[in-house]
Amino acid sequence: MSSIRLFKKEINNSLGSYIEEVYAWELNHPDADLKSTEQLIDRSIALFDDLIEKIHQAKRQGGNKKFELLKEYLVTSIDILQKDLAKLG
Repeated sequence: MSSIRLFKKEINNSLGSYIEEVYAWELNHPDADLKSTEQLIDRSIALFDDLIEKIHQAKRQGGNKKFELLKEYLVTSIDILQKDLAKLG
């Protein structure tokens, strides 16, 4: 149970940090079109919702290996989001 709680905190902290990076990028690029960064934030929120749902599904099925896969999915997804942010300039 506590590992699930810790994983949810990890998700929240990781995605929260990413969103802060997006906001920092917006502050450093005031003339940029913010539609692209809004999409990145929307994608990160959708990722959060998706991961929380998958945690609940894995918890119902009782699989600890699924949590390891979800952790890998989190890391991979955040890497993709950060690469997309880097493409903005």
